[in-house]
Amino acid sequence: MKNFINEFKTFALKGNMMDMAVGVIIGSAFSTVVTSLTDNFINPILNLITGGARYNLQDVATFASAFISSLVNFLIMAFVLFCLLKTINKLTSIGSKKKSISKTKKCKYCMSEIDKMATRCPYCTSKLVIKKA
Repeated sequence: MKNFINEFKTFALKGNMMDMAVGVIIGSAFSTVVTSLTDNFINPILNLITGGARYNLQDVATFASAFISSLVNFLIMAFVLFCLLKTINKLTSIGSKKKSISKTKKCKYCMSEIDKMATRCPYCTSKLVIKKA
């Protein structure tokens, strides 16, 4: 059972799975913004041009406030997702920091970066001593 839980945790917190979940959530929130843009700006402009409707100042204010509301909701959703993913990434990276083993060293004569196993510096041609581990 413990192995099953570990496998599920690895699957659920894998980068691709998290990216897909964020994409679906952001996509649905953005869909609301596009719908509001269509309902509150494009359709009224088309109705006004074709003569299908007349709008007063109160109608225009209602359209604008509805669109701004959906835009603010989208930004809040995006910010909450950003904070949530930042926290999840920080939690999953705890304990998994590995030492990066350097494959280069500095020449003690010219201070250039060279391969760790080099016996001569390719820049200043000095003979180097290889340290054995």
